[in-house]
This record gives sequence, C-alpha cells and structure tokens, in this order.
Amino acid sequence: MPVQSALVDHLTTRRSTPFALMKAPGPDAATLEAMLTVAARVPDHGKLAPWRFIVIDAAAGATLGAEIERLVLADDPAADPKRVEIDRGRFTRAPVCVAVVSRAAPHPKIPEWEQVLSAGAVCLNLLHAASAYGFGGNWVTEWPAYDRRVLDRLGLAAGETIAGFVHIGTPEAKAEDRQRPDMAAIVTRL
Repeated sequence: MPVQSALVDHLTTRRSTPFALMKAPGPDAATLEAMLTVAARVPDHGKLAPWRFIVIDAAAGATLGAEIERLVLADDPAADPKRVEIDRGRFTRAPVCVAVVSRAAPHPKIPEWEQVLSAGAVCLNLLHAASAYGFGGNWVTEWPAYDRRVLDRLGLAAGETIAGFVHIGTPEAKAEDRQRPDMAAIVTRL
C-alpha cells in the first residue's frame, strides 16, 4: 500500500503550539466550521456523537476571563496578582478556544469509556484540522474544566464534562519539539 508521505510527515512531526507562540488571526467562521467537521470524524461506536462543541471567541473569552477572575478572588481574596492575571487570560491565549464537551452516558451497548475516548479523539482531530488549515493548536483542561461554577457558566448539563479546551491561533514561530517516548520501552509484542 502506498504511503501518504504528507500525512505521515504531519503525524510524525505534530507538535502543540505553545500559547506564547499563538497570535491572531484565528480561523474565520467558515474555516472553523470546516475544522469542527473534521474534528467530528472520529471513531464513534453506536453513532452517539457523545460530544459537542462550545466556541469561545476573543470577546467571549475576555468576558469569561473576568468571571474566572471573580471566582479566583472570591475563593482567595489575597490571591497572588500574577495568578489572577493568568486565570483572567485563560480563554484569550489564542484568538479562538473550542471547549470539547464529553456527553458520555450509560448506554445498553456502548461502554461509557468508549464514549470518553471518542471525545478525546475529537480533541486530537481538532488539533490536526488546525494544522491542516495553517493554524496552531493547544489542547488543555486545567482547573476551569473541573470547577462546577465554570461548567455551569459554560452551560454544561449534569453528567457532561470538559474533554479539553482547544486553543487555536496563528503560530508566530515553529515550536521546538520535545523528547518523545522510547518505543522499546512502551511496545510489547506477544
């Protein structure tokens, strides 16, 4: 079978773009729609689509950041100003942030774990789509993904969780690679 060298090259050199290297512009609405369509093409046993997207543009990210700042200060009025600044900027580190929401739920035939894995695959596919369209991406969760007040603000129902916040922007420079696992240490053959 012939090797699709461009795809292999991409997969063997894929790297998340650090936030410090991600700038405007981000994808326009049509491009983002195409990227989300690519992201949704993942293994999905039972065709459940056990995930959904919340698009957070720069303006919504700034509003959400101000709300996050209020939460931080409500929890710790003496919070370090640097921490407050970081938390305020969590959703404006790139021009667009997509929250991938896992809707994994009990099902008579499809294990919840498979549904969770499908949502993770959506996050990775979104990173691939960002790269294919000339953008950089970074997939994180961080504490807002686990704080019920933030989840409520984002409109997550009980039982929904954040699989990841995928930040997308234009890479200012190529990110340095990091050390990868030694294959001999992680591959077992029977």
